Amino acid sequence: MSEALEYFRKVYDIVPGWVQKMHDYSPEVLDTYTGIRGEIMQDGALSRKEKDVLIAGMNAARLYARSMVYHTKGAVDFGSTVPEIVEYFLTAYLYKGVPALQTAMEAVRYALELNGKTAPATEGKDALGLLREIIGWLDGEDTAYLEDVLALVESGDQDAVERKILEDGLVPARLKLLNMVGNYIVELDGKGAVPWMERARQAGASEAELADVGYICILTAGIPAWFELSDSLKAAAEMKSEG
Repeated sequence: MSEALEYFRKVYDIVPGWVQKMHDYSPEVLDTYTGIRGEIMQDGALSRKEKDVLIAGMNAARLYARSMVYHTKGAVDFGSTVPEIVEYFLTAYLYKGVPALQTAMEAVRYALELNGKTAPATEGKDALGLLREIIGWLDGEDTAYLEDVLALVESGDQDAVERKILEDGLVPARLKLLNMVGNYIVELDGKGAVPWMERARQAGASEAELADVGYICILTAGIPAWFELSDSLKAAAEMKSEG
């Protein structure tokens, strides 16, 4: 087995069909892609754990379950708890509403399965029903934060819901704001990402962390994602002059 195929077998436990076909038609392309992916997914300004769960959250936001599930496995493998993963998925709910939360349910169930737990089929149709199901699935876990979110959704105060979702919980606010940046970038909406980049900076995110968001967006949305984020990323020379 080639090094590239072995790399993906270690990541996913199997060699995905798309990887095998890339290898079949051009091993050189797969080797190049594997090198880029391996470099991006190392610990950097953001940790490998943070990168996987951020990509999972971004893909829930754009309703792309396939990549979401792949990276949910990575998130669990590198130490994300299921309640933490759910908090990231709440940023997808802020971005695209109930459809994103419905998409995320598949990943939540999968994360539970990876932890040796089972969850019944989803029956909830709206945000309240879906959140109640998740809280029920997490029986025995710390769900106080999710219960607060549920109560605010039930109240109908959307501003309060947004404030709650984006504040520190099990996941720091900084990472949630970076997730919101990525939600816009993977859909190639660089202008929409600008205010979220500024909010992330205000919450303590560094330019290197924002750059890491851009890199992981490349893996799931292609090089145009980097174009969109880099337009509002400060250049290294600019950072030195500010220092």
